[in-house]
Amino acid sequence: MSSQNTVKASAEGIAASAKAASKGRGLPPVHKWDPPDCGALDMRIARDGSWHYQGSPINRPELVRLFSTILRKDGDSYVLVTPVEKVTITVEDAPFVAVDFEVEGTGESQLLRFLTNVGDATEAGPDKPIRVARDPETGEPSPYVLVRDRLEALIDRKSFYRLVEIGEHHEHEGRQWFGIWSGGRFFPIIPSEELTGS
Repeated sequence: MSSQNTVKASAEGIAASAKAASKGRGLPPVHKWDPPDCGALDMRIARDGSWHYQGSPINRPELVRLFSTILRKDGDSYVLVTPVEKVTITVEDAPFVAVDFEVEGTGESQLLRFLTNVGDATEAGPDKPIRVARDPETGEPSPYVLVRDRLEALIDRKSFYRLVEIGEHHEHEGRQWFGIWSGGRFFPIIPSEELTGS
């Protein structure tokens, strides 16, 4: 049996378990499942959101979507979980990528609705915060939005540029920040003095 066939059989086996468990009704209740830990699986989610198994990309969007519905974060580890097995996978950055967003309203009443590469939609707000991590050496920002239950999406570059276009200055924790509003909450991106001082 070739390596590619082995990959396909293993991936489809996990997918079949996931499909049977979800019964086609939305996201499966992975938080309720406590199956035995079956160790690490050679599966990786790259920083660009692409999924790979044993070094080969998974090119079937419906399979990637199915895997994404059984993804869970346990501590600092990412696992694929079904009612009968749990396997650890590698995530290079965030498990999802926010590839687009819609804006509703303006100012403090503004609502941002993000769409991910695997078809999830999430509305940023107090329960689904936006955070920006900055590289300690280059200062380059990496923005994220919470999608569900500790699983974040890296906001892609084009979407981040659009966010900056609708950003504004606002006082946050006693300091002026440039950031964005969504769901009645202000999310800081960069201190105002760093922006205006450049």
